[in-house]
Amino acid sequence: MDYLEKLKQIKQKIQKKNLSYKVNLIIVSKNQKADKIEDIIIKTSHIHFGENRLQEAISKYSGLISKYKFIKLHFIGRIQSNKVREIVKFFDFIHSIDSHKLALKCAEEENKIKKKNQYFIQVNFDEDPKRSGVNYESAINLCNYCKKELQINIIGLMCIPPLNKDPVFYFNRLKFLKDNLKLSDLSMGMSNDYESAMDCGSTFVRVGRNIFG
Repeated sequence: MDYLEKLKQIKQKIQKKNLSYKVNLIIVSKNQKADKIEDIIIKTSHIHFGENRLQEAISKYSGLISKYKFIKLHFIGRIQSNKVREIVKFFDFIHSIDSHKLALKCAEEENKIKKKNQYFIQVNFDEDPKRSGVNYESAINLCNYCKKELQINIIGLMCIPPLNKDPVFYFNRLKFLKDNLKLSDLSMGMSNDYESAMDCGSTFVRVGRNIFG
């Protein structure tokens, strides 16, 4: 089965859920070549694409975004401080705000180029400090700082559940926090758990392996 057929099946699964809210499928296209991505755009008019490496994204998408102005690029990886300027400039959605320092830098770069992106705060449910994300208890403070002091457009929360644990528990916790913060969106669910994430309120699911193998 080729990637176009797999993509079609995933979109059908999303539609069959018949949810009261829209679910946006982000095709995670890391390690995929530009011609394959263009094939998807031409044949399906897909909008949302995700990358976690800046230079790879620029090399693949610079030509595509000039040809297909309707596509939206999502940065879904850990952000290095020396790359904030280019990430803010090149991407439309940024899923990995996890500190006051990073949020401030994004706000400063937005102001320089007169651009407004859409952001998610990444919440880390894991005790492993090597994983990105702000801890659950600190997310409220960070969200208020971003919205009230920086005026950057925080639209929702993002998480990657801990490995080998029931993701539904964490998806529901994130939805509870999102509702308390009166945010509109949730970025949660990947190839192995995106259907469960949708059931828990996810409005953006990030799928790569189930499409490309």
